[in-house]
Parts: sequence; structure tokens; C-alpha cells
Amino acid sequence: MSWRVVVVGSRAKLEIKLGYLVVRASETRRVLLDDISVLIIENTGSTISAALLESLWKKRISVIFCDAEHNPGAMLLPYYGGYDSSANVQMQVSWCKEIKDEVWAKIVKEKIRKQAECLEHFGIAGFEKIFSYIDGVQPGDRTNREGQAAKVYFNAIFGHKFSRADDNAINAGLNYGYAIILSAINREITANGYITQIGISHHNPFNDFNFGSDLIEPFRPLVDIKVFSLPLENSLTSEKKHAIVDLLNDTISIKGKKTTVLNGISLYVRSVINALNQRDISELIFYKYEF
Repeated sequence: MSWRVVVVGSRAKLEIKLGYLVVRASETRRVLLDDISVLIIENTGSTISAALLESLWKKRISVIFCDAEHNPGAMLLPYYGGYDSSANVQMQVSWCKEIKDEVWAKIVKEKIRKQAECLEHFGIAGFEKIFSYIDGVQPGDRTNREGQAAKVYFNAIFGHKFSRADDNAINAGLNYGYAIILSAINREITANGYITQIGISHHNPFNDFNFGSDLIEPFRPLVDIKVFSLPLENSLTSEKKHAIVDLLNDTISIKGKKTTVLNGISLYVRSVINALNQRDISELIFYKYEF
């Protein structure tokens, strides 16, 4: 299974040769495509060949393109993830509201639980209150326990003056990390033959990643932990960005076995799809973070 995360931070020319990604900058480096899971191109002065792009999408490598400020701005995803994509998309469209609401409630509960566990691990007050929101989550999260928990959580971990709408290094780090996780989730969605636009709770007509935006929720606290631990002061440096990216290689437990976050995402996405297709929330599997 592919496992490497490759970051191209300087101006470079990217091409393919004999199954290798070739990066020509001040020096030339080669990486076997079969080893790559995520490719991040940070420098807008870089060029990439069409032949390489074709190989990247055929091998289902998640490619993230950054803007002039080195923030994720776009990603490369294939139209088709498998021979049965059309049948899978028809099934995706037909998922009933009842099972979508049940799955969404389980996802929200797991996100809230991990937020509370994060605060508890760092000895931050407020985790008891966040734990209390879990039992109040209803199908479809009709009472918005997710939003209520998030307000308490972010004020606890980053301070009462913190707002997700602020333009600061903390939010830059969070957004960067969320984008990296989202790209990995979107890759798994398309690799399984489904589309990212049709979600189970997110329905924004201007969001091409509604399904990914649903599935990312339990993984957001991983980014929060990383950003909190760095810590970020006045700016998000390249070194700290690379530390955030490296969380894909952090260790988690899933189904009683230790693995990487990247592999855990693959297992988790598949479990959500199985739960929706089989109308059985017992199919859902979630990770446990190894603090």
C-alpha cells in the first residue's frame, strides 16, 4: 500500500519516467509512484507534465495544489474510481434519509468524544461538559449538539477569545491540516467508486466535497492536537506545515490493530459506505488515537 507523502516546496519541474516521479529542482530526485499516497505541490512556480498527471490519477494518488501563500487551493481527483462507479453512484443517490441520519449521528458522537478526549489528555477544563453532549445527539443531529460542543471545545483548547473566523496562525494551521485530511478522504471516496459531491448531511450546492466534509469530522481533532502541540505563534512556517502533513503517518488503533492515520482513513471510509449500503450502523468503525 502507498504510504509516502511528498511535498514539493521549491520551484521545480515534475515529470514521470519509468514509473518514477522525477522532481527536477536544484537537484533531481526520484520517488517510485507506487510508494506515494499524497503529493503536495506548494510552489506556484512549479510545472507538471500531462503524462505525470495521468499517471497520478490512474494510481489514485491524492494531489494537492497550493496557492501563492502556500495554502491548499485545489486537488486532483479522477472522474471514475472503478468499473462499477455508475452503479455505486446510483446506490449513493438512493441512500435513504433514515440511515443517513443514523450514520451522521454516530459520526457526530465520535467527533464530540474525540474532542473531549483531546481536552482530557491535555488536562484542559471543559471535557466533562463536552462528554455530556454525546447522549443528546439525535438522528441527523437535529438539536445541533455538534455546534454546541464545538463552541465549548475551541474556547477551551485555544482560549475564550478564539474564533474560527479569525485570520491568525492557529486557523491557518487548522485549515491546512483539515485540507490535507480531506484530500485523503476524497481519494478514498473516489477510489471506492463514489462521488464526493453527494453528502449525507452536507448539501451545499457550491461544495464539491460534501461527502468528504461529512466523513472528515472524527478526524478533525487529530489536526487540532497537532496544531495545539506545535505550538503556532505568529506564522505558519514551512517546517510546521510539514509537521502537520506528517500526522498522516501518526499511529492510531482501529479494529484493535495499530496502523497509520492514512490507512485508518481508508478503513473508516469503507466502513461508512458499507453502513450506508447495508443500512447497518454496526458496520461503522472508528479509530482510537495513540497519545
